[in-house]
Amino acid sequence: MTALAASLVFSMAACGSDDSGGGGGGGGDAAEAAGKVGVILPDTASSARWESADRPLLEAAFEEAGVEADIQNAQGDAQRMATIAEQMITGGVTVLAITNLDSASGAAIQRQAEQQGVQTIDYDRLTLGGESDYYVSFDNTEVGRLQGEGLAQCLGDEPANIAFLNGSPDDNNATLFSEGAHEVLDPMTQYTQVAEQAVPEWDNQQAATIFEQMYTQAGGDIQGVLAANDGLANAVISILGRNNVAGTVPVTGQDATTEGLQNILAGNQCMTVYKPIEAEATALADLAVALVNGESPEVDGEVEDVEGGRTVPAVLLDPVSVFRDNVKQVVDDGFVDAADLCTGEYAAACTELGIQ
Repeated sequence: MTALAASLVFSMAACGSDDSGGGGGGGGDAAEAAGKVGVILPDTASSARWESADRPLLEAAFEEAGVEADIQNAQGDAQRMATIAEQMITGGVTVLAITNLDSASGAAIQRQAEQQGVQTIDYDRLTLGGESDYYVSFDNTEVGRLQGEGLAQCLGDEPANIAFLNGSPDDNNATLFSEGAHEVLDPMTQYTQVAEQAVPEWDNQQAATIFEQMYTQAGGDIQGVLAANDGLANAVISILGRNNVAGTVPVTGQDATTEGLQNILAGNQCMTVYKPIEAEATALADLAVALVNGESPEVDGEVEDVEGGRTVPAVLLDPVSVFRDNVKQVVDDGFVDAADLCTGEYAAACTELGIQ
């Protein structure tokens, strides 16, 4: 990874953005701020959250604080992220927050920022071997524990073969999710692990292919699936559906997406993990604004960067398990719109659960 990071070349070529100065508009107050914040989100493929939730929440938070912000999306391209970062740094940001696509490219960006006196924040994903000054995320090991506990709750005490479909191998969060899930499930001797594989780049199409291979190799003898997020869960459900067992094999998820919640309402997914993105976006905005204003930000813990041999001051938030009986909480929080969730075949379940 070090060699890869060292070889990452920053380009000054023009790079189109999803939203030029996407979080700007702080008006007169922004002009009085001591600096400017840059935020680079990772993609639009791994999860719908980045554009549907994180971006608008961050834009609103920075505007309210009167701090100019430039929010862009790397669209899954590490070189694009490097180019955006270079342009932000030369454009005068004093604080740069990134959600890395991989630790090597993220670390290269952070080293460049440090050389230019720009403070950096890891948002949602820790950059191993990086230089981030702070980290804002959920307790990702706890996310995995909740998934493991959820799968066990859905399976019960009977013997069962289980498969793990993990997130991208170059995403440190995916490693933590898996560690948390194994921490819970490995001691449960009634369960036998028959397959486990990571899904490169959280790609849902690859996930379907990988799980179909798992299912075939196991002769269909899989009674539960630990899927790391709702996109992977939906891929699993599609294969289970082809084999006429969707709804009989519990599947976990994460992110509380509309699709994931609909799968829960339909009985095809047993649970998801809800991470109140508003709390995470607010925590990032508060921390970045404090840095812009030359203040010491409030943190509540620290995390270990095992590759870099350092500890990173952190704000760590609590995730929430969501089963069918508390889907309403996600809607009540405004994270998912009832009109989007309760369409067609899902309307009756929404009525039953008091979701409106």
